[in-house]
Amino acid sequence: MGKISRFGVSIEHELLGTFDRTIKKKGYTNRSEAIRDLIRDFLVRERWEQSDETVVGALTIIFDHEKRGISDRLIELQHDEHPHIISTMHIHLDKHHCMETLAIKGKASEVKRIADRLISTKGVKHGKLIMTAI
Repeated sequence: MGKISRFGVSIEHELLGTFDRTIKKKGYTNRSEAIRDLIRDFLVRERWEQSDETVVGALTIIFDHEKRGISDRLIELQHDEHPHIISTMHIHLDKHHCMETLAIKGKASEVKRIADRLISTKGVKHGKLIMTAI
């Protein structure tokens, strides 16, 4: 670990209380480690949003597999994006709903474009992309 710097933060009492309760639930033993993780996350997001470096993403989509043509359309879109989509996992949630999680690798703009295409496909009920720099 590098040299440690200390700094002060002014924050509303209520916001700090909520923060403390939340980090305790998440298992942090102190504020410093939670703040370091928040800063790291912020910097990674900033880096991939500001550049076009290679990133990896995990896209999760929920869809009704009984929606006419949805499964075929999603597979077609995934094949169109080969070799960026490097892995998929298909999970049957109930009689009607499925979840797919896709691992996507490429330039940040490509990963975002692919995720947007899949999430906006008619029949997809919800989608969420998580990206991080390599």
